[in-house]
Amino acid sequence: MKKTLVIGASTNSERYSYLAINALKKHGHEVVAIGKKRGEVNGVLIQTGPPNPNFEGIDTVTMYVNISHQEEYYDYVLGLKPKRVIFNPGAENFDLMERAKEAGIVAIEACTLVMLSTGQF
Repeated sequence: MKKTLVIGASTNSERYSYLAINALKKHGHEVVAIGKKRGEVNGVLIQTGPPNPNFEGIDTVTMYVNISHQEEYYDYVLGLKPKRVIFNPGAENFDLMERAKEAGIVAIEACTLVMLSTGQF
């Protein structure tokens, strides 16, 4: 299964990042999360502050953060060297997508929830 980092994680059950954490776990993926507020979703602790440098072996980063709040994550995401970065609706970012592609990382605009439900994840 693919170890996935959710950036923009929330404990609010109406947020798509919350739904994604639950769907990823349901499909057997290991999940780690970064958000604005500490909390827990389905056993996944949401880290806050500077990104956790101990997150290793990340296959996929799924972004739920608006472009105006993504710049602080550029170096971190690229430094993780994930296989791919998914930019969910509302988190599209051409600049970071291009940087990821230049680093050999697959960067796509897609919905993690749809990908999971259709077997494309």
